[in-house]
Amino acid sequence: MERAQERAATDPAAAAALELLVHGVGGATPEKMLNDPRTVRITGDDTAAVYRRVDDVDAETAATGGPRDRPVPEAYVWCNLTSGNGTRALWLLLLPFMVVNLAHWMRPAARERTRAVRLYGLLVRLIGLTLTVLLVAAACEVALDLTAWQCAGTRACAERHSWLGFLSPAVSDGGWWSLPGRRLALAAVVPTALTVLLWYLSHRSWRAYESQEPPNDRTESEDALGHTALGRPGFWYGRRLVARLRAAHTAAGLLTVAAAVGTAAARQDRAPGGPVLLDALGRVLEAALAAGTLATVWVVCRRGRSEHRLDRRVDAHLVRRLPLTALALLLVTLVYAGWERPDRRSAGRLPGDVTFGGIALLQGALVIALTVVAAILYRGSGSDPQRRAALRGLGGPAVAMLACALGGVMSGGVSQRVSDWLDGTGTSLAGPPVLLTWQASVIPALLIVLLLLCGLLARQALRLARAERVAVAREYGVDPGDQARTQRIARARAMATLTDRAPLLVAVTSAATLLLGAGALVGAFATGSTPARAAEDAHPFVHGAAQTGQALGSWLIGLGFILFVTWGRRAYKDASARRTIGILWDVGTFWPRAAHPFSPPCYAERAVPDLTWRMATWTRATGGRLVISGHSQGSVLAAAAAWQLSPADRGRVALLTYGSPIERLYGRWFPAHFGPAALHALHEDIDCWRNLHRPTDPIGGPVRLSGDGCGPQVDRAALADPLAYGRTDAHPLPSPILGHSDYQADPAFAEERERLLSRLHREVPAQRAQADG
Repeated sequence: MERAQERAATDPAAAAALELLVHGVGGATPEKMLNDPRTVRITGDDTAAVYRRVDDVDAETAATGGPRDRPVPEAYVWCNLTSGNGTRALWLLLLPFMVVNLAHWMRPAARERTRAVRLYGLLVRLIGLTLTVLLVAAACEVALDLTAWQCAGTRACAERHSWLGFLSPAVSDGGWWSLPGRRLALAAVVPTALTVLLWYLSHRSWRAYESQEPPNDRTESEDALGHTALGRPGFWYGRRLVARLRAAHTAAGLLTVAAAVGTAAARQDRAPGGPVLLDALGRVLEAALAAGTLATVWVVCRRGRSEHRLDRRVDAHLVRRLPLTALALLLVTLVYAGWERPDRRSAGRLPGDVTFGGIALLQGALVIALTVVAAILYRGSGSDPQRRAALRGLGGPAVAMLACALGGVMSGGVSQRVSDWLDGTGTSLAGPPVLLTWQASVIPALLIVLLLLCGLLARQALRLARAERVAVAREYGVDPGDQARTQRIARARAMATLTDRAPLLVAVTSAATLLLGAGALVGAFATGSTPARAAEDAHPFVHGAAQTGQALGSWLIGLGFILFVTWGRRAYKDASARRTIGILWDVGTFWPRAAHPFSPPCYAERAVPDLTWRMATWTRATGGRLVISGHSQGSVLAAAAAWQLSPADRGRVALLTYGSPIERLYGRWFPAHFGPAALHALHEDIDCWRNLHRPTDPIGGPVRLSGDGCGPQVDRAALADPLAYGRTDAHPLPSPILGHSDYQADPAFAEERERLLSRLHREVPAQRAQADG
């Protein structure tokens, strides 16, 4: 290797060239990426690895003998990071957590050390904590209230479900488990097991993902301001924060179960004539629960991310003691609830309306506060605000609202379906909390709003398609041409523009969800009954609308829940369905877990260090040139890895992106990290950057950067798609409309790759090679 570096130093033309290919969403095989059935893994494991052709295994050795006549192609395959074994289907349960974690990274660009930035992160972490409490509260509603309290306490329901007979006072003839407190204590196993399962999934993925150290081990000043945080040493190493948040969220889940069980028992003990000792013990437990809640919130608020250095420490005492203390408190509460109270009976509902109402009210207040902070950050981002930022910097609060809505829909769906299943007649049980029924009743109104908006967007797309027909005929020089062919091309272009309408869809959905959720909250607490019963004395039209909304909402939320479970079950058994779910996570789990430890793990915390190590070791060992070629999501990984390189290594690297969402999606939705300043700095730091895109691509788009003295302009003119309108000598068969795929099939891909390699060949200075040697 030393001789290779010496040869490269005296003769840059002798330096070997490497083309590192990174696939995009959905994954690809190394054989397809390298266009060769004979491939071999040179480094990595079954989860993520680098492959070469068999003929290129000795590329480094060959480089010592003289220059190669072509670049050495390598393929980095990372698809198993997001679509692995059947347990990945369980990640569907974590969808709200993933969405709220995205909201953390959507803040507007601003100075990194401002109080507003820290407050923004704190508010998102608190919203994430409420989602954990909401999920566990929903499990408590199903297991404790509907099953153990209502159904087991009602003779008709218990007889209908024989497996509940030993919990029923009437069916079991006063058996040991038939006391209400003991039924609740036994049913508490279900939400406790759910909390433990979430802890286990998070801990296992934490050891697999957050434990991968990046190669960048320098320390950066806390006050240092960079163009993007993605280049900081500890950005892709969130081990300490995730461990702290995991402990806090696990404790929050266990405390929620303890509160659900203990509150019901304490309410009975406070009744006139209740046991004085148990009443006092109940008050002590409630005080302990309050203290545990404050400690949990303090842990969430205390510390955010440490990105300026590799923080290898883990708060071991906190991580162990906080969940164990919450578990011990839960066990004491279960013993307290199961104490002998022979004269107690279960009637009505557990106090679920107060719980779910308090969570909904707190979430709404936190989202509103987050909106204010995001607006302040956007206005303070400088004289030239991020004009292309989604929703004028309010994308984070809008997405956080969607996360809360998803959590509410999943909670309400589970409760509604279990209630309908237990109470076949619909008359023997009181049912789920009134608020959940109100929330389900506003779903039809929300769907109407969304259908109207989708109709408007479809109308705009049709108008654009008609306008594109003229442009297609002009560009291909076919007038009039084949009308059906022209229409297909124009329609593909028009449909590709719908991606740019996503901010409008998110804004309308979030605003409608906030307003309708507030209306449901007010209606539930003002009337104390379901919408249909609350409107019994109203105008017949109003009464009919309330009945229809309640019935249709219950049906829709039940259908959604059934589809959700069916999809998860299919994904557990079907590898192709798991890959479909994996595509969703490719986009949603690029970012580290900064707001919620139970969200699906960040695959980039493995992929980015992998790519950074590979690029750094190649350039340092051979003194060679390197082109990293990224498609779709792979282009985002490539850019993130380039930011992690040292300046000397970064100067030897050229970047080729195609079908890239780096500006169209990431630049708009994550302006603090992929905004114009960050992308312009990357263009300056690497040797050269070229980007390919098509007007028919719904995901990729232009980067919108000019040369500005730091190399050629990034964007090549939009590629023709299809390559030929009709049959030609070069294309004797009809050319397909490729859209987001097969960019390598376009001759422009080979042209740009050769252009980048020749530029590196020409501009790698001997001094730089000697300095790095």
